[in-house]
Parts: sequence; C-alpha cells; structure tokens
Amino acid sequence: MKMLIGGQWRDASDGGTFEVVNPATGEVIDRVPRATKQDVDEAVTLSIEGQKQWAAMPLHRRAEILRRFCGLIDEHHEELARTMSQEMGKPIREARGEFAIIKQLFNGFIEVADTHLETAKPISGFQVGKERDFECTIREPIGTVVCIVPFNGPTSLFSHKAAPALVAGNAVIAKAPSDDPLTLLKIGGLLMEAGVPGGAFQLLTGGGAECGEWLCSDPRIAKVSFTGSTETGLRINELCARNLTRTTLELGGNAPHVVLEDADIDLAVSEAIQNRAAYSNGQICATSKRFIIHRAVKEEFTRKLIEGLSRIKLGDPSKEDTAVGTLISERAAEKVEAQVRRTVEQGAKLIYGGARHGAFYQAAVLDGVTSGMDVAHDMEIFGPVFPLMTFDTEEEALRLANDTRYGLGASVFTRDMRKAFRFMRQLQAGMVVINGNSFYRSILTPFGGTKMSGLGREGLSVTLDEVTQVKTMVFKNIF
Repeated sequence: MKMLIGGQWRDASDGGTFEVVNPATGEVIDRVPRATKQDVDEAVTLSIEGQKQWAAMPLHRRAEILRRFCGLIDEHHEELARTMSQEMGKPIREARGEFAIIKQLFNGFIEVADTHLETAKPISGFQVGKERDFECTIREPIGTVVCIVPFNGPTSLFSHKAAPALVAGNAVIAKAPSDDPLTLLKIGGLLMEAGVPGGAFQLLTGGGAECGEWLCSDPRIAKVSFTGSTETGLRINELCARNLTRTTLELGGNAPHVVLEDADIDLAVSEAIQNRAAYSNGQICATSKRFIIHRAVKEEFTRKLIEGLSRIKLGDPSKEDTAVGTLISERAAEKVEAQVRRTVEQGAKLIYGGARHGAFYQAAVLDGVTSGMDVAHDMEIFGPVFPLMTFDTEEEALRLANDTRYGLGASVFTRDMRKAFRFMRQLQAGMVVINGNSFYRSILTPFGGTKMSGLGREGLSVTLDEVTQVKTMVFKNIF
C-alpha cells in the first residue's frame, strides 16, 4: 500500500519502503513507503491550506462527511478485521470487535461539538467600568494536528485523536505504526472516499525516529497527540517545546492489581486474565502489570490464575476458535522473554508458562517477586506476564502500588467500600477501578495518567478543548 498525501496515494520521494510482516507466519504481506523529509514537508505545507478549506465548511457539512465515513466502516468491516488480524496477530474474533469504537467516537464528538463549538458565551456587566461593553468567547480550530498512533490501537487510538481534531475543523496528519500500518491506511482511504479534502487529512508511513521527529520539529504544527512509550514521549515533548507546540501524551504504565483479604478472588482472577492475557495479549499501556496480593489469599489466587490461564487457547489468529494470538512481532516476544529471564535472575520463580515460539508467547506467572526487582517498579512488560507480590497490611500494599514512576491506571479488589475509598484517594494514578481491571476506558471519561505516564486527557468531555483555542471578542461601548 501507499501513503496518503494531498488526497493522492503516494510512494516515498526516494522510493524507499519497509516490510509489513504477519507475526503468526513470518510472511511479508506488504511493503509501505518510508516517508522522507521532503514527503513530510510537503504534507505539512498541504495541510495549511487544507485546514482552511475544511474549517470554512459549516459544522453540519463536516458532520455529514464524517458520518458518511462511519457508514463506510460498516461496509468494509470484515475486510478491515481480516487485515488487522493478519498484520497484528490479533484473533479474528477479537479484531471484528475493534471497529465499533470508530463510529462511537466520530459520532460522539459530532454531538458534543454541536453545543460546545458553535455557541458563543457572553460576558457583560461584571467589572466596574466595563458596563457598556459586550464580551463573548468562541472556540476555533488550532491548525494542523499530528496524531502519532501506536501499534496496539491503530483504530481506537487513532479515532480518539483524529475524530475531535477533524470535527473541530483542524487538519490532521496521522503517522501510522510501523509494525501494522495497513488497517489504518485502509481507514484513511475511507476518510478520503467520504469526502474529507486531501489537505485536511493525510497519512504518512515511516519510522518514528525519522518521520515522527520531523513532524514534531516543524513549527507549523499546532499540536501533537501521541500514545506510546515514556521515552519517546519525553523526546516528543522536548521537540515540541522548542516551538511551543501543544502536546497530549499518553505514555507507559505499570498498573497495580491490588487484591485485599476480603476480595472476591474469582472476580479478581477473572479480571486479571481478561485484562492481561485474553485481550491484546497484554499489549496495553493501562493494563494491570503488577499483581499485589494479600498473603492470606495468595495461594488461592495463584491456583485459580493458573487454572484459568491453562484454559485459554493460544493459536493461529485467523482461526475462529483462537482466543489469543501473537505479540506484534517476534522482536517484541523476545523482549518479553528477556524481561522474564531478568526477573528470574533477580530471584523470582517462573511457576507457569513462559514458552516462546516466534512471535507466540505463552502467558507466564512469576512468583516471589519482591520490591527489589525491576518489574516491581519501572520495568513495563508488554505481554501476558503476571508478576505476583504479597503484602500483609494496607499500608504495605499502597507503598508497593505507588512505588513506580508510572501512574496511568490501578485496580483494587475488596468488598469493603470504605477500604476502596481509602485506596482510591491514595493511589497515584489517572484512573482507579474498584473490583475491575485497570484497563477501563469510557469514551465519556477523561483518560490519561500522572507522573511519567503522560500529559493531558482524552475523552468526549475534554478533547475538543485540547484541539481548539479560545478567542475573546469585545464590542466597546455597545450598550
């Protein structure tokens, strides 16, 4: 496939490409352009005029085009799901469920924008000496928004970023993930087919170290919205700061899964497995990654965890009965394998799983994890690994849970809502879930992290503010 620049499918200006590999088979399924500096500069230049054309359309016209796009998603649903399964190693049943969020977010932001963007807010008579003046504020698009999309959410995370930006009248330049760009390229084609002007939406493919850096360094970019690693987020923030470019950064996480003595253990285990192994093979930033279990229920939790994991079918992602497929690449599986080996070298015991075959990785349970080990703090394992830690007191559990540079999500299992409330107030995280896993994302609720897990929030209630700017208009002596 080719990338999308100025409404045309384009090769890289120097003809450079890179391969897209099916992680389940090792087969090269396509080649995509490796964007050059010249390609990036051209896309940014085209976005300036494209944004003006798009913003000049009334909101109802932009909404009509974007609703047409949602209809095209329905028409191409099975094709998109099979492409996603093939390039991500995601089970086909799971892939089919990934596209409803696109329609929810685009339609949701259209509904919110109808009252949020088109209404002037008047202010008058409040300050002495300004009684005869009329003031009001409106919201306007900020310009060109760069959306840098990670491999683990090429549809949902793209929509969280691009939908509000486009609805508000901004131009969008999306940078597709290098491992799995094909699904997003097809989605970009549907936006173009729906009628979004060529300069208003463009989609580049290329390495983050080159393409991403060029985009983030360009002073013509108004905002960069990024989801990915903390290390890359720090670099993006550094580049954007030079031009006062706005950023929203949703970064890494090492969420605690705290199970108190009075917890429903079956629920705690079920949520752990669903959160950490059954969905996306644990490749989610907000998923539970450290399992902090009260000593009195540790044995029961461990036994039921292993029993549950043993029932999950790992296999060919294209098969209808497969529950868990591959990691995104063999390289990613090798990294998880090395992190597990590192934890064992530090004194933990691998008591279940951990076998790797290519990009396939069997869920692993690590027992005896202590606060002195890397995984207990800041070593984020992006795969189906369950490091088990124990505690005796609530104070100890809180100390272990907060002893990390990350603060994206957290979960606590207890039947006592007074305990739950104490933990919610003291856990250092952008979201705390009681009696559920930490990967909880409602499209209405502000989503984001504290500490080194990022800056800003995404969600229907907040993102339009992030992609617009306030203008104050004053009529002197109008009364």
